Amino acid sequence: MKNIVFIILLFTFLASDAHEIRPAYLEIRETADHSLSITWKQPLMGEYGVPLHPVISAGWLQDSTAEQSYTESYLVKHWKVSPAHVTLDAQTITIYGLEKTITDVLVQIILPQSSFTYLVKPIRPFVKLNISKPQPPPVWQYIQLGIYHIWTGVDHLLFLFGLLLLVRTRSLLIWTITAFTIAHSITLALATLHIVNVSSAFTEAAIALSIVFLGVELVHHYQGKNGLAFKFPWLVSFLFGLLHGLGFATALSDVGLPQNNIPMALFLFNVGVELGQLSYVTLMLLLIAVIKRPRFQFPAWSVRIPAYVIGTLATYWFIERVLAI
Repeated sequence: MKNIVFIILLFTFLASDAHEIRPAYLEIRETADHSLSITWKQPLMGEYGVPLHPVISAGWLQDSTAEQSYTESYLVKHWKVSPAHVTLDAQTITIYGLEKTITDVLVQIILPQSSFTYLVKPIRPFVKLNISKPQPPPVWQYIQLGIYHIWTGVDHLLFLFGLLLLVRTRSLLIWTITAFTIAHSITLALATLHIVNVSSAFTEAAIALSIVFLGVELVHHYQGKNGLAFKFPWLVSFLFGLLHGLGFATALSDVGLPQNNIPMALFLFNVGVELGQLSYVTLMLLLIAVIKRPRFQFPAWSVRIPAYVIGTLATYWFIERVLAI
């Protein structure tokens, strides 16, 4: 591919942090005795939580009464509300501080006989509950989460970008992307359903290492040494797609799944991931087509820049993630 897409490099430089901005999660579960179990998962940025404060109009979410804990990616708060509480219907949930972020909040209301799902966004950081009438399956909410995850998961996008630079024919590219899709769909399902359990820290480090490998393969290709990724990109895409699927599963399980409808939520999230992936690939191919016909020629050495940028960023991520294990 002549005159490699210099403008696309801006995407790589600007996206220096490979950790996507994860959605927050609020779950209100009514137990058999009609008490409420409320869980709030607030995404962490380094050692600090995104400054979000959930409030329910009934006044149940007081920090002084919350049990607090941490996971690798979230600050978790938990409240118990006695059976003698006011009705949940028509309560308003407001996420203060959400309007200043680009984070979404997934709200799950789980009742003994039904469940409700809402996606609260910064543009409208509140929702009024209406649990007196049935709700259709939360199709758009989980599709949105899948699209959101792939477009904010810079490491996944960088891996796809490397494949686009390496694969030279349209038919082979289709097979390569298909192999990646099949692979990450398999491990996404297995991990989400708890059939396979792999440490998220190990998974994230392995994903970074897969991008390092792709960067090295690109450098070797530009040096005239075609390796495994150039000869069999669909195989490499499939093998490393298994790792990336585990990463998708971590994000989905961290957010939370409706326990009474896990297969549907899993399917819809995967659909969202595929839509996000296809839109990204389409955008990159359009940019490549435009940049391949410039009015001026890029320097000959510029063809190697993407490979070195991919390898350098991925190596940094790998070291950072290994040290965090």
